[in-house]
Amino acid sequence: MNDSDTDARAAAGRNGSVDRPSQAAKGSAGGRAPGERPIRHGLVLFLTCLALGAVVSAMASLNVALPSLARETHASQMQLSWVIDAYSLAFAALLLPAGALGDRFGRKRALLAGLVIFATGSLLAMFTTDAHQLIALRALLGAGAALVMPATLSTITSTFPAAQRTRAVSVWTAVAGASAVLGLLVTGSLLEQWSWRSAFLLNMVLAVVAAVGTLLFVPESAEPDQPRLDVVGALITVAGLLALVYSVIEAPTRGWSDPLTIGGIVVGFVVLAGFVAWELRREHPLLDPRLFRTNPRFAAGSLSITLQFFAFFGFIFVVMQYLQLVRGDSALVAAVSALPMAGAMVPVTRLTPKLIEKTGKVAAPWIAGLLLIAVAMGVLSQLRQDSSYGLIVGGLIPLGAGIGLAMTPATTEITDALPRALQNVGSAMNDLSRELGGALGIAVLGSLLNAGYRGNLDLPDNLPPQAAAAAHASVAGAVVIGGPVAQSARAAFCDGLEQALLAGVGVALLAALLVGLLLRGTKPQPPEGAEDMTAGESERLGRAVTEPLVRGTR
Repeated sequence: MNDSDTDARAAAGRNGSVDRPSQAAKGSAGGRAPGERPIRHGLVLFLTCLALGAVVSAMASLNVALPSLARETHASQMQLSWVIDAYSLAFAALLLPAGALGDRFGRKRALLAGLVIFATGSLLAMFTTDAHQLIALRALLGAGAALVMPATLSTITSTFPAAQRTRAVSVWTAVAGASAVLGLLVTGSLLEQWSWRSAFLLNMVLAVVAAVGTLLFVPESAEPDQPRLDVVGALITVAGLLALVYSVIEAPTRGWSDPLTIGGIVVGFVVLAGFVAWELRREHPLLDPRLFRTNPRFAAGSLSITLQFFAFFGFIFVVMQYLQLVRGDSALVAAVSALPMAGAMVPVTRLTPKLIEKTGKVAAPWIAGLLLIAVAMGVLSQLRQDSSYGLIVGGLIPLGAGIGLAMTPATTEITDALPRALQNVGSAMNDLSRELGGALGIAVLGSLLNAGYRGNLDLPDNLPPQAAAAAHASVAGAVVIGGPVAQSARAAFCDGLEQALLAGVGVALLAALLVGLLLRGTKPQPPEGAEDMTAGESERLGRAVTEPLVRGTR
């Protein structure tokens, strides 16, 4: 069975099973109450995908605007990490409770609330001039996105009749895949005419249009008999992730051996361990930790996706700055420069399910993909001020191919390893792994980049203190000064880039090793209910989960 049986069955699992649609879906099939407005499925699909596109494009679009943002707000390299990571961190920490809130109290309500929060935060961000305010507003956007993303998919699966659901989910995933790349390109184009604020203008316009349309045309659906939300578990998760990410991002400034850095990291891990202990005691946990111990395929898929996106999101954060601040490319050229990665990723992603089906081997392409990611990161770690674009392409193509090879089996294993009754858990874990990996990847690789930059920056002794402080804060500040200061800063940035991407190599190799160990001796088994699917359904569903990974160039 291919990948996106995963998303269709997983989202349908929120409603209990594929065969038990919500009241909205029943109404759409002809069971409407007298006088009830008929559901316009095409319009519902358009609006939910528009909302999805808004939150997915926001994951990538600001990366291409970082140099402009740093120049205008005087943000330090550490603050740039926070500007990007605040969104991913809030998104990851709130994703599970936000999805549960939507299921229990109404998916339309959750979608509208998320879009309003997202649009309001974007509007405020357009007018801020302070990096700290921008970080807080990006976290607000992440909270809105956590409400939006699960509500879009569950609205589709609870509204569409079974005959149309597979195709609708495929459209949803295609939009999730394309919107990140489009977000980069559109923002890059807007930056040719305006500043980094254009990224938030794009967010706001998409969110407002989606919110108005949702209010008018999207039906409400809910599962009020869902268990009560585990508020304590959600708060523990937020506290643990915040302590961990904060300590890592602040480490280059305070020092890795500083007691506050070490203490914060220890506190983060202890609090997250407390989350595991808490969830083990809950009758209805947000996430049951026992699944990782009893189901090695589920554990391998979750761990692999987390580590893949750790490396990948960190790569995007580092390389987009390299293209503009070291090579001197415009924002649009930098966005276009990443297209070879997507060009390799898309065909490999589509061919991988057929390769697995033909050979009957899941582990081989999976591990090969992770090794390709490691090779690509190693190649890209050698980028210098005078490197040719050929070297960049030489890293981007194996990176895209590696992600395409590894993501398909990893995503499939998360849900195929679970029975139908737990497909909602598989869907949630798939999304959580991506966002958590991204948040940690930006924090760790961004921190290593900053440490390498600050440690290797060689400034003239006669440089005024104010200029020296600006150069130490970020490479963008040094480039504005120009001359030998800019030259030294670009060289130091490349040293930091090498340090960060070599860490990405290690993470990809660790992922390959752990996947091999976890899958050793296991045999793929069709998930419960898979025998009910036709070959045509399996083929159509086979693309639905693999596409969202393209959003990472989100």
